[in-house]
Amino acid sequence: MTPDASVVIELRGVGLTYPGPPDVEALKPCDLSVPQGAFVTVVGPSGSGKSTFLNILGLLDAPSTGTYLLDGIGTGELRDSERTALRGRKLGFVFQSFHLLPHRSALENVSLAMVYNGTPRRERTARALAVLERVGLANRAHALPTTLSGGERQRVAIARALVGRPSVLLCDEPTGNLDSVNARSVLALLRELNDEGMTILVITHDAEVAGHGGRTLTIRDGVLEETGTEVREGTSESASATDPLDDRTPLTTGEAP
Repeated sequence: MTPDASVVIELRGVGLTYPGPPDVEALKPCDLSVPQGAFVTVVGPSGSGKSTFLNILGLLDAPSTGTYLLDGIGTGELRDSERTALRGRKLGFVFQSFHLLPHRSALENVSLAMVYNGTPRRERTARALAVLERVGLANRAHALPTTLSGGERQRVAIARALVGRPSVLLCDEPTGNLDSVNARSVLALLRELNDEGMTILVITHDAEVAGHGGRTLTIRDGVLEETGTEVREGTSESASATDPLDDRTPLTTGEAP
């Protein structure tokens, strides 16, 4: 089958079982297609399989079954060095805890993301300044993370993820450490980036955050299911915004337990 160029993430029967005894089926085999420019949110309780799912998408864990194509590239047969290189080219990561170096400025934190991909120093600085301006922090480029608010630190983290010009932005609980005002600000930025064409996938346990996506998936007991596909308008009035566990359609290749 020829890969669809418009599909950024494609899972075909992908699952992951951790060997025991006893074996633990952390993610049951599932199929998923995420087109370019989509905004997908994935919701589920703690221990449901969200982290396993994200690790597979992020090329941090290899599935034990199935095929994962990223931008049409089969990832199953890649060597570790090739997986690392592909992850660096195609994926940007945003984490709940920011993971900024405290004694480096915002500009340095973003620039350091390009050190290992061969970008010349002068270009690194120019690109880092450009993405900091894009996320509204040009005036804070030389500030240390310890002097920034939580929302500003998350914006630096988003800038760091964007500076490599990835195909997909993978966000793991990006508002989990933020108050409601900063959370809304970060979600508004993600929506703006999506409106500009960035493919975004957000892992969350928060139904309100899930409602900001154009499509919501649910993971429960390792089963990936479709919650709903809605057109996002304003703050979203989709069914997923009220209860992301309603109206689920299994995406697994077999019977859900």
